[in-house]
Amino acid sequence: MTRAPHNPLMLRPKSMWRSLFVAGLVIACNHAPEELVHISADPSTQVATPAITPMAATARPAVRCIKTTPDTPPPVAAPAIKCPKDPLGGPPKAQVVTLKFVDGTNAPKLESEVARSPDETERGLMYRTTMLADHGMIFLMGAHEEHTFWMRNTCIPLDMLFVDTDGTIVGILENVPTLNEDPRTVGCASSYVVETNAGWCRGHGVKAGQKIALPSL
Repeated sequence: MTRAPHNPLMLRPKSMWRSLFVAGLVIACNHAPEELVHISADPSTQVATPAITPMAATARPAVRCIKTTPDTPPPVAAPAIKCPKDPLGGPPKAQVVTLKFVDGTNAPKLESEVARSPDETERGLMYRTTMLADHGMIFLMGAHEEHTFWMRNTCIPLDMLFVDTDGTIVGILENVPTLNEDPRTVGCASSYVVETNAGWCRGHGVKAGQKIALPSL
């Protein structure tokens, strides 16, 4: 339990509060901010106008966070030599959707399993030893924020794409190595994460800043 800080104003009597209130009214009337009044040569045309603060005058729209894809790829990661045994005996059946990368080379497509529930998101692509060339998984994260992934019990190297609500790729982690629990993120908020075989993005000209045509999810 946290003790509340002492506030000396709470100890003042009611009469003092009345005096402070009246004094505040007098000060407010005698010291109206000059920016609230439009001054004219004719007193009859003076009108009150809203104040424009420096912050309001210089406000700019927020800039989207995007981690640029580097020109040089990271080292190629190899599949795990030995993969942990799958406690379920194989991947569960999942809905599959087609993701179209409209800005990539020849607008490539990825057939992606959908991970919706917390259990599906936690499992992801764990325990798999192979995945077809143009396949992957899309995670519906349920919140637009910075997401962190790892490669626990994941035996195939992956590319991880972090995707904003409108389909913009805000960052890509390439050639993520297998069987490790290092937290990985691109440092930008996203609503979806797409995983596919390592090297797929660079092989298809897919970079951060491009867009994916997302199906109805």
